[in-house]
Amino acid sequence: MDLTRTAYGTWNGGRYMHFGEPLSEERFVEVIQHAYKQGIRTFMTADVYGNGAADEMLGRALTGLPRESYCLIGAIGHDFYKGERAGSKGYPRFTATQTPAEYAGYVRMATEKALARCKTNKFDLLMLHNPDFIGYTSDKVWSAMDKVKDAGLTDRLGIAPGPANGFTLDMLIAFERFGPLLDWAMIILNPLEPWPGCMVLESAVKHDVNLITRVVDYGGLFHDDVKPGHQFGHHDHRTFRPAGWVEAGTAKMEQMREIARFHKLTMLQLACIWNLSQPAVKSVIPTLIQEHGDKAKSIESKVDELASLPDIKLNEDEIRHIAKIGNNKNCMELKGANRAHVGSALPDRWEITKDHELIASKWGIDPDKDIACTHKTEKVP
Repeated sequence: MDLTRTAYGTWNGGRYMHFGEPLSEERFVEVIQHAYKQGIRTFMTADVYGNGAADEMLGRALTGLPRESYCLIGAIGHDFYKGERAGSKGYPRFTATQTPAEYAGYVRMATEKALARCKTNKFDLLMLHNPDFIGYTSDKVWSAMDKVKDAGLTDRLGIAPGPANGFTLDMLIAFERFGPLLDWAMIILNPLEPWPGCMVLESAVKHDVNLITRVVDYGGLFHDDVKPGHQFGHHDHRTFRPAGWVEAGTAKMEQMREIARFHKLTMLQLACIWNLSQPAVKSVIPTLIQEHGDKAKSIESKVDELASLPDIKLNEDEIRHIAKIGNNKNCMELKGANRAHVGSALPDRWEITKDHELIASKWGIDPDKDIACTHKTEKVP
C-alpha cells in the first residue's frame, strides 16, 4: 500500500518528542487506533524514538488490523544500538559508528529489528532518517538501502531530513544521484514556512519523487489552540523558537482565515490543502499535540480534523496569496550545506562543496542569497 493523503506519526502526543502534554501509554495507543477508525491509513515511526519504544507502541496499536489496510513507514539512521547519546543532540548516525563495509549489515539489522518491534515482516516505505553528509552522497549507503528492498523488507525507499529545517542543496544532490531509488522524501513545509522547502519541489517532480510534508501545523499554531501568551512546558521543544514567533504567526494566520472560511476549512485543514496544492506533495503528516490547559483541543479532535480533510485544491491565486503572507525567506539559519559553516562537517551541518555549487547553479539557487539567514532573531528566554 502506498502513502495516503493524510498520515500519522508516532512523534504525536508528546510521548517520544517533547511537544505539549505527553500522553499516557494507554492513550497513546488509543489515539493511533482512533486515527485508523477515522480513516487515516498511513502510519510512520522511527526506530530512535524511545530507542524502539515508539515502534513497539505502533505495533501494539495496529495489532489485529488487516495488514493490507494500512501503509506502514519505518525510519532508520540513528545508531542507538552501538552509539552513545550526546545529550540533546541525540544518537550518532550509523555512518559515524560503522565503516562503509558495515553499512549494509547495519541497515539490514536495523530494519529487521524495527519490523519485529512493529510486529510485521515488511514496511511499505523505509526512510533514511536524519542523514548526515555521507547519507546524502554515499553510494554505499543507498546500495545498503536498496538491498533491504531487494530482500523484500520494504516495498519503497525514501529520505527524511531533519530534525531541523534546511538540507536544500543536499536534497537536490540526493534526488540527482539516487532519484531512481527514491520513491518518497520528507520535507518541512507549511503556509508560514514555505522556505526553504519550496526550492526542492520542481526537482522532486523531475525525478519522480513524491513528497510527504511535516510540521504542517507550524509548531501547533494551525491547530488554533496556541495563542499569544501561551505557556509552553519547560522541556517543550518549541521554547527554542525565536521570541515572538507565536504572535507573528498568529497575525499572519488572521490574513488567511478568509480563504479557510470560503472553503469551509479549519486552519489545520487549510495548511494541509495548501501543502497538497504544491508540486510533488502527495501526503501531509502534521504534528498532533495535546496542549496544556483546559481550553486546549483534545488530540482526538485534531485527529478528526486531519481525517476529515476534504479532497480539494486551492487555485493559483490563493496559493500565491498565502505564500506571500507566509513568506519566511532568509529568516533562520539552515542545516546541511551552508556557506556559514566553515571547517569539519558536523552531524547536521557542513561546508558547501563543488557538487553543491553545481547543483545550486542547475536549479538557479544562489547559496549566498537563497539559503542564507539575514534576519537576526533572539531565543525565547
